[in-house]
Amino acid sequence: MAEQSLEGQIADLAQRYRRANSPGMQLLTLLGGQAEGLLDRLPRPLRAQLDGATERALLLALNAAEQSRGVVGDQPDWLNKAVTSAMGAAGGVGGIPTALAELPVTTAILLRSIQGIAAEQGFDPTAENVRFDCLEVFGAAGPLSRDDGADMGFLTARMALSGATMQRVVAMVAPRLGAVLGQKLAAQSVPVIGAVAGAATNYTFTSYYQEIARVHFGLRRMAIEHDRPHDELVLALQDRVRGGVERRAG
Repeated sequence: MAEQSLEGQIADLAQRYRRANSPGMQLLTLLGGQAEGLLDRLPRPLRAQLDGATERALLLALNAAEQSRGVVGDQPDWLNKAVTSAMGAAGGVGGIPTALAELPVTTAILLRSIQGIAAEQGFDPTAENVRFDCLEVFGAAGPLSRDDGADMGFLTARMALSGATMQRVVAMVAPRLGAVLGQKLAAQSVPVIGAVAGAATNYTFTSYYQEIARVHFGLRRMAIEHDRPHDELVLALQDRVRGGVERRAG
């Protein structure tokens, strides 16, 4: 019975993972852009500073998200999507300057949403290893990247917690997240039109990371509840995801 229940949970997570990865390229097509070309639209100095800006945004977001937990309770998914969509629209109104100002705020809301899902799955968002996990979710390929749902390396990319610092984790996550956020900034780079793009991309970002967080922490919870190695569950999920992709292709 436990095995059947475990298989059903894995099937549910596989469905979430496929759903998380599905809207990104459709969104880019709607906006008339190509993922590979969006970053070229950004000013060269900004592209060069993107990783550093992402690191600063992540650190600010981490502090803001954690401090807010004692003041404001976790919000439902729909409200987080509504807030980030509104922030994206506001950020896109003035092009790059307002989009840059909006970036740390949106990142904080996304991180806070991930922390809320960690708590929903029974984990303490203030625990050091869970804080690392929340940032690790950001290491997943974002919704503006080409990801067919089969690349789940972030699920197994575990570092030895001894000696690891939050700065080090942020430095590891920032380059990949920076490339994704750079595409988001580029989509918002045209004033007024950028407002629509900002709202759409932020909605997609929030939907994506909410689903990925539930996959991530769902696997952690299942490993504890079913006394199974985490890597074993990742492989089972990977088989499910790839099987679904193959069935659709056939």
